[in-house]
Amino acid sequence: MPDSQNLTKAPRPEAAGVAKAGAARPAPVGAEADSPAVEFRNIDIAYGKFVAVRDFSLSIRKGSFVTLLGPSGCGKTTILRSIAGLVDISGGQIMIDGRRVDDVPIYKRNIGLVFQSYALFPHKTVFDNVAFGLKYRNVPKPEIKRRVGKALEMVRLPGSEKKLPSQLSGGQQQRIALARAIVFEPQVLLLDEPLSALDANMREEMRVEIKKIQKETGITAIFVTHDQEEALSMSDRIVVMNAGSAEQVGTPEEVYEAPATAFVADFLGKANMLAGTVSGSGQATSVVLASGQTINVACPRTLAQGSKVTVVVRPQKLSVGEAASANRLSGRVVSASYLGGSAIYEVDIGGKTNIRAHAPISGRVLREGEAIDLGFDPEGCVLLDGDGQRIS
Repeated sequence: MPDSQNLTKAPRPEAAGVAKAGAARPAPVGAEADSPAVEFRNIDIAYGKFVAVRDFSLSIRKGSFVTLLGPSGCGKTTILRSIAGLVDISGGQIMIDGRRVDDVPIYKRNIGLVFQSYALFPHKTVFDNVAFGLKYRNVPKPEIKRRVGKALEMVRLPGSEKKLPSQLSGGQQQRIALARAIVFEPQVLLLDEPLSALDANMREEMRVEIKKIQKETGITAIFVTHDQEEALSMSDRIVVMNAGSAEQVGTPEEVYEAPATAFVADFLGKANMLAGTVSGSGQATSVVLASGQTINVACPRTLAQGSKVTVVVRPQKLSVGEAASANRLSGRVVSASYLGGSAIYEVDIGGKTNIRAHAPISGRVLREGEAIDLGFDPEGCVLLDGDGQRIS
């Protein structure tokens, strides 16, 4: 079931952040000043017998940019919408600044929300779209004008107050949606795949803009995407989701360089997954691959000879040619893709699975059928056990 489908409450423009002034409840006595900005405590979300999210817990530091990353149907959008009150949780608690909010009506949650579809009022001017949440809070007109002007400057669209959404490009409409979500200084900014409707160049530009604005405002942001490049380039921490649960939580470097499971390794960056058998274990672990070739892998503990393992090697960790490396794999080029300063090779090394290498070009691009040597260091890979869990 795709998690992008709203199964309970349809998103509407006013859900982008409307809370009446004074609606927030006071923090509980004894609440810590440095408590997490957002905290999920063992939440479950179910639709009848279908469990979309199961026992999900996560603590998000104030001022951080956290991304929920995963394929369609993994629960990431459902979790995001539960913070805003667009989806009801079946169990557990959601806390914002130490205050429970899962039992608080939508309009009383101080949340900014940016949708993929922009959700702007088509008949309202840019000024009125951005000012909507402020007017709802009965903010004085001079202050509304000041805040709207400041928000439009932050998204680099000053002077656009009198335009209608139909007069703007898709990227400009997304900037207006972002301005509307931050203008009232929400406690948390939620971004539900906001870049997926944009072309490649605009997506890259908006990544930089969103991250810049988030840093300038110091707002806590939770971003949902299925795009690995977006997650890696924008996030302070990434939560890799799978089947309604968090598979791994860490910095972009941690989840990419040291995937905790086979799912994370395969989903994030499409790593090479080489099945093999342990043939020796000492300072390094020797693994015989299905092709019959043997490689050495850095391993923190001794493994029993004959153990079934999987060696995870990122395509970028593989060198091509005569460069000195502890591990060498010989094969033949199945396909080659020229990318300017680098090339992507698919290589048959024997066995059932080809290996993929993304390496700088030295000399010329090898052609289909040519012999090729691939090298990598024992420290440049990760070892998974028979259950697909990282050996640590």
